Amino acid sequence: MSDLDLCYMPAHEALNRFRAKTLSPVELMEAVIARAGAVQGKVNSLTFTHFDRAMDQARKAEAKFAKGSRTRALEGLPVAVKDESAIKGMPTSGGSLIMKDDIADHTSVVNQRILAAGGIVHARTATPEFSCAGYTWSRLWGVTRNPWNTDFTPGGSSGGSGTALACGSATLATGSDIGGSIRIPASCCGVVGFKPPYGRNPEDPPFNLDFYCHEGPMARTVKDTILFQNVMAGPSPQDIATLRPKLRLPLEMKPIKGWKIACSMDLSIYEVDPDVRKNTAAALDVFRSLGATVEEVDLGWTPDVLDAGMTYLRHLFGAYISQLLKDHGDDMTTYARQFAEDGKKSKPVDFVRSLDVAAGMYRTLGPILERYDVLICPTSGLPAVPADFDQSKDTVQINGKVVDPFLGWVMTLPFNMLSRCPVLAVPSGHAANGVPTGIQIVGRTYCDADVFRAGLAYEAALGGWFTGPASRPNL
Repeated sequence: MSDLDLCYMPAHEALNRFRAKTLSPVELMEAVIARAGAVQGKVNSLTFTHFDRAMDQARKAEAKFAKGSRTRALEGLPVAVKDESAIKGMPTSGGSLIMKDDIADHTSVVNQRILAAGGIVHARTATPEFSCAGYTWSRLWGVTRNPWNTDFTPGGSSGGSGTALACGSATLATGSDIGGSIRIPASCCGVVGFKPPYGRNPEDPPFNLDFYCHEGPMARTVKDTILFQNVMAGPSPQDIATLRPKLRLPLEMKPIKGWKIACSMDLSIYEVDPDVRKNTAAALDVFRSLGATVEEVDLGWTPDVLDAGMTYLRHLFGAYISQLLKDHGDDMTTYARQFAEDGKKSKPVDFVRSLDVAAGMYRTLGPILERYDVLICPTSGLPAVPADFDQSKDTVQINGKVVDPFLGWVMTLPFNMLSRCPVLAVPSGHAANGVPTGIQIVGRTYCDADVFRAGLAYEAALGGWFTGPASRPNL
């Protein structure tokens, strides 16, 4: 097996090989670190790296497996952590010049769980400043590029995580999702990402109390995403919003023959690129081949949905960032500064209206999900925008029509508004420009197992992703 094959080995397979003593955590870590070094100059997916420390930890994991000692859920696996959550004593920049010298004085709960499960954090992954964009570049770290076509973005805000997975620079990676920041890079990079329902996974304050905000797993396979989610999930005494009891998902699930699946190509409100439509239709045919009935539904949503979602984000997230404007405005990226300035203008009455809109959205989606097992739609209306895209000055067109440059080209925000619905993002193919496309599998509120059951069946029917040289980025 080549070193590159090791880099793309699924996490669950690596763990089985560790236990069988046919692979060492040291061998895997060496291969992943070498791969990260080989591609970093092309894609710029990583910020801080901790390779020496990671190799020391890999040797300790190797010794545990060699002795037959009890091992943990992620023992010896290379895990890339998004450069926004804290690990005590280590730098966390949030993609911002303002935070370039910050050293964390605590460890975020999800990161505590990763480390306690034996995961080895070998690198931090790039984000846009404050994770407030659907692409990934910053003044501090530069432009992160899509490994399938470097002219385009890998998505954001967890773009470094999506890129690292697609390149084989990590076995697992963390993401966070307040407007699509897990699902957008999952689609743009051809990987898997899960937006859990609100409260399932702990989050840092104050955004643990923002129901749009979700910490979640990213991986190259659905099974690995389940494995990682099982580590992240569960109540925390540090987060009042977390749910009891802990939900543990099985790694194997039953087929979906006989299921009823609702689908919507545009959620009634989005422009959708022809390549995205074609690949989504092909994905729906896969579900039909598995014995499911797939039917188009009309959600009846109106264009004010996107405006309401953006109003909510500006009122909480934008206003939060706006506190930095007075002392640090000149250090901000153009897009973060615009978002902060818009946040200062937000009014409480507009915020309350956004809640009314979300309630109206669920009045149509809720009954549909009572009649169907899941809803499937594209993750993004456009495969990707350019790598250096700037929503403060650039425009986006789909089908010749101008759409909102912030999140109007992706189809993720409605399911932050309806945040109790679990959403699994999986690949659907590639566009003509080589950039991957994806679909979202949306479940009933808090029915996480349903979206994973559908995702496992879909993945098995396709034979998986990244399984050989032809199905990996040519870097």
